Amino acid sequence: MTIWRGKDPLILASQSRARKMLLASAGIEFEALPADIDERAIQENSGLSAPAEIASLLAREKALFVSSERPGRFVVGADQTLALADRLFSKPAGRDQAAEQLRALAGQVHELYSAVAVAQDGKILFADTSVARMSMRPLREDGINAYLGQAGEAVTTSVGAYQLEGLGVHLFERIDGDHFTILGLPLLSLLAFLRSENLLAI
Repeated sequence: MTIWRGKDPLILASQSRARKMLLASAGIEFEALPADIDERAIQENSGLSAPAEIASLLAREKALFVSSERPGRFVVGADQTLALADRLFSKPAGRDQAAEQLRALAGQVHELYSAVAVAQDGKILFADTSVARMSMRPLREDGINAYLGQAGEAVTTSVGAYQLEGLGVHLFERIDGDHFTILGLPLLSLLAFLRSENLLAI
């Protein structure tokens, strides 16, 4: 017995471990097929600067790219941006850049914008963006080094050099926003859309 009613599994245009975990935990039948797009070039050519708009654009582009290759299939694209005031953060290139990001974020409140889009046959059927406000506690240099040493290469896989579902939880003193937004997929609104398309039994 499955709650997924679609003729074919949903397609997730991402290899994100967190997003795959969220869909699997929700009982959604899906396959992961990452979009082969140049995210930075798309962002630069768009002229957009607002982090919510950038996340939404990239989520849509990912969904559209994979949708064009898989006719008839429902494709989910998602993206996340991190902003501290006017500064946008990208995934750190290595430990030194991860340390620099943590120094900048320590003791500050930053925003995570998570966007989701669903495409079918090259058309966007649904899109949504949510925000979480993350209060990172003040960090000393020895604490940053201890965290980076324990977290290892994982710090280069997430913007801001942390994963809240892992060791990154130690960096925070307050979070305002839902768990799914923080993990990079506005799941509740996505599920509501899938129900509206009669794709879910619940």
